[in-house]
Amino acid sequence: MSSRKKKKAALYEKLRAATNSNAMNKTSIIVDASKYIGELKNKVDRLNKEIGTSSAPQNSLPAVTVENLEKGFLINVFSEKNCPGLLVSILEAFEELGLEVLDARVSCEDNFQLEAIGGDQNQGHDAQVVKQAVLQAIHNWNQGS
Repeated sequence: MSSRKKKKAALYEKLRAATNSNAMNKTSIIVDASKYIGELKNKVDRLNKEIGTSSAPQNSLPAVTVENLEKGFLINVFSEKNCPGLLVSILEAFEELGLEVLDARVSCEDNFQLEAIGGDQNQGHDAQVVKQAVLQAIHNWNQGS
């Protein structure tokens, strides 16, 4: 058997294994593979609908986490897309709450990522209040863009 025929036979055997095909001739193997690919595509579409990624615009909003620190908060905001103007909106929300930015790292190139340590000058806020203020700033920014 030539090297080319061996490679072809090995390819069909791999295709049979990957698609769980019991077919013996190459046409049937290809038909089974095509059906299998269609099933996978349907599965992906169904899963996308279940998790809401196909049409839910709220999934494009940045994710926010806020953790309590000894004298302030660790605030993380992340979006898979660039969000021009969002940093200003969030910093304005910090100012309204009386949070002083003690340390921050920001990336705004391909995505938006903010990690900030905010010192609570009033010493009266909790993490949920800070998170709600950041979410409101994001909502206001989203309405304006």
